[in-house]
Amino acid sequence: MPKGYWVSVYRTISDPEKLAAYNKLAGPAVKAGGGRTFVRGGRVVVHDAGIAERTVLIEFDSFEQAVAAHESAAYQEALAALSDGVERDFRIVEGID
Repeated sequence: MPKGYWVSVYRTISDPEKLAAYNKLAGPAVKAGGGRTFVRGGRVVVHDAGIAERTVLIEFDSFEQAVAAHESAAYQEALAALSDGVERDFRIVEGID
């Protein structure tokens, strides 16, 4: 069964306090949903129209599990804390195997 991934690229971080509040809630929500964080911040080299900002990559055992974790009450609480504190490109994608 193909794995599922959350891919987030933060275009701007306008309120670091909201991001910190989100991180405090999102970490446990992701873990409870079966997610494993592979990338969270760190060094980035961009090409073409890439964005040299914070990037997050989280793996789940399946695409369905990734979607369910995003829709969970715990993660929705984290999103409410984040509110308008960032502008990001967030995607849930299916792996190839």
